[in-house]
Amino acid sequence: MNPAPDQSRQPRPDYGRLAAVGPYFALDSNATGTPPPGFRPLPELYGTGPDAPLAARVRVVAQRLGTAELRVAASILHLGLAARFWSVGIGSAVLLGTVPTLEQAWVRIPDQGPIDLWTPPEPVRPDAGELVDRLHEAVLIGLLEPLAAAVRAAVPLSARLLRGNEASALAGTLRVLDAHVPGRATELVSGLLDRPPLAGSGTLLTGPRGTAFRRTSCCLYYRTGPGAGLCGDCCFTRPPAHRNRSRN
Repeated sequence: MNPAPDQSRQPRPDYGRLAAVGPYFALDSNATGTPPPGFRPLPELYGTGPDAPLAARVRVVAQRLGTAELRVAASILHLGLAARFWSVGIGSAVLLGTVPTLEQAWVRIPDQGPIDLWTPPEPVRPDAGELVDRLHEAVLIGLLEPLAAAVRAAVPLSARLLRGNEASALAGTLRVLDAHVPGRATELVSGLLDRPPLAGSGTLLTGPRGTAFRRTSCCLYYRTGPGAGLCGDCCFTRPPAHRNRSRN
């Protein structure tokens, strides 16, 4: 019987390389296995109830957006968090050749900007399956599914809208990475968009001028105010009347 591998001797991914792409890609880690002050376990972010961190954050986002519609704030918050998780996952896959599970991740919610993420160091696992499969499992199933459930527990939103947010955030991550490592993330992102549950949530177009994405739902940003307009990947071509709440 072969002895179990000594994980302390296995190579560790250099998460410091992710921060060079941008703040959404940053993942803090250290060899001590101790999170910095002010961090809390990631599962606490998915707590439910009026005093849960996510519900409180929705109210903060609504105030900053100047909207009384909590569902609008919840959608925008969800879109940003989805972008944060995808950025770490896709960035790690492309730049480091591995996908962090983030099963033991800790989170800190700053006053401004994306959430801070910290995780104990994980060994590189080049033989743990295809990167697209690991991204699907670690990010979509492990992070975004509980996030969507927590958002819907705080504010009623359609599952279709949230899937559209996840797809939109994934395509946005691709655009950012293409500016740093052109073409290296396209196959991963296309593979994730082509499989359930994201299949049908939008269309990704790639070409010499870059990538473009058109989702089949709306994140509701246009409802933040008369001059808000539409996002670049919105399913609408012009903002619908505010009384039309049926198409999410």
